[in-house]
Amino acid sequence: MTRLIVAAGGGGDAVAAAMLHAALYGDEDRAVILTYAWDRLLIDPVPGPRGPEDFTGLTALTPAVWSVPASATPITPSGSTLPRLAAELPHTLALLDPHQGAKGVVRQLEELINQLAPASIDLLDIGGDILAQGDEPTLRSPVADAIALAATCQLSAPVRLLVAGPGLDGELSADDLRPLLGPLVHTFTAKDAETIATVLEWHPSEATAMLTATARGVRGTCEVRDAGLPVPLTEEGPRVHEVDLDDALSRNNLARAITATTSLDEVEAHSREVCGFSEIDYERNKATWLKAQPPVTLDAAIVLPRLDAFEAEARSRGVTHTTFRRLTEALNLNGSQRDPLRRLLINSRPEQHDTPLWRITAPDATD
Repeated sequence: MTRLIVAAGGGGDAVAAAMLHAALYGDEDRAVILTYAWDRLLIDPVPGPRGPEDFTGLTALTPAVWSVPASATPITPSGSTLPRLAAELPHTLALLDPHQGAKGVVRQLEELINQLAPASIDLLDIGGDILAQGDEPTLRSPVADAIALAATCQLSAPVRLLVAGPGLDGELSADDLRPLLGPLVHTFTAKDAETIATVLEWHPSEATAMLTATARGVRGTCEVRDAGLPVPLTEEGPRVHEVDLDDALSRNNLARAITATTSLDEVEAHSREVCGFSEIDYERNKATWLKAQPPVTLDAAIVLPRLDAFEAEARSRGVTHTTFRRLTEALNLNGSQRDPLRRLLINSRPEQHDTPLWRITAPDATD
């Protein structure tokens, strides 16, 4: 028996899809996880999502859909977490390619459904920004979710929209999302989190990291992204809710605007019109800025005092936790130094590793 799970936002949503499959469906069947190859600039220095032409070693599942096996390789300078995910997750990862717009994704989905005859189709979003109207001032990344929503709403097969970790992506708050959520489908537990624990030792997803942290009982306020957004870690964090697909589409102005698009450029144009921006433009600008930055050496004698200063400021903002991605950028390091930084900090101060987050400790009484 095959289940199809569409990871609406790509990145960490694919990791969470594996945890969702284990929690809801167990080991009696397998999943095909359709996901973007769209990583943050820490991993992929090329702005925007990758397509099949950006990899070697892909395997054709249908004429329009390619799977990403562990042996696949992104073509330099592109980067991707998908081959390593394929090596560590017991599922087939299929590449969601948005370069032909929503209509292209509809074709990919229809081919997969015809090929697999899946027992169920779930559209999974971590955080809930798939329910954004498009004009929210905190919205940062509407494009991927909108394409996935616009495409799945055009299918004749039934699709269940699931929102996990309301508010954990730092875009729409749990308070704003609460009236929009439908029935509770599952509450992730520490046992569920163990199914992807080794992946989150290296994967840079912040929302999925917070999802598993809340499943393990972590509570507080986590600071994320380069902007230092505060995200509450509450009892709502590990919950998974169903949301009516048509209701989501009626709310998401960008998804409705792009239903007939046949290129990513068209989608971006609509995003600029509906939301006032395109996150790919943001990535382009940031990539240019990053190229101009001088190289930084990862030296414990320099990094640890900087960490102390960052933590002191974070405490003053009421922050109790942060992510290793946030630390990497806050300490003025580059993406390739995230994993070495993580190892350095865990080895130096293991008591602060509140897996998979970094705990901001209270100052010593003698300070």
